[in-house]
Amino acid sequence: MNLNLNKREKIAVTGAAVFLALFIISQFIIIPVYEKREALMQQVSVKKDTLLDMKILRSEYLIMKEKLDASQQGLKKRPANFTLFSFLDRLAGDTGLKDHIAYMKPSTSIKEESGLKISRVELKLQEVTLKDLTAYLFKVETSKNMVIVKRLSITKTGKDTGRVTAVLQVETFES
Repeated sequence: MNLNLNKREKIAVTGAAVFLALFIISQFIIIPVYEKREALMQQVSVKKDTLLDMKILRSEYLIMKEKLDASQQGLKKRPANFTLFSFLDRLAGDTGLKDHIAYMKPSTSIKEESGLKISRVELKLQEVTLKDLTAYLFKVETSKNMVIVKRLSITKTGKDTGRVTAVLQVETFES
């Protein structure tokens, strides 16, 4: 096919062909490459955020694992015949509060999530001074037997006696 085109028409056709070629190249090659690049950059950003979250979770996991290991070591160091009830009773004797015990109610339960057995004692101390109660609580909380006071209720008894009644709920894990 031989077209007789004058110089001006050849320039116009060549220009249109170049424009069409550039348009096709930009629409099907350049623009998709930039769009794909932008999508990949967004994915990289999301992956970086995910990696940061994973690092934070790993750090939290390691801290929790250390605490668990320390707790397990603490439980292993307890005497084999340890019971929470006798421990609290002995501490009451050591601090001179044994005669002020109104009741001690032991109980056990199992945490559903972890399957750990929890030993619990509810203890009521009547007509004790704050100094004696504080000494008792200090000995309970600083014991190496992994015992914690879960709940504490203190009520003033009388008007000016300076004495209180306390109900404590003390817990520990059993091995």
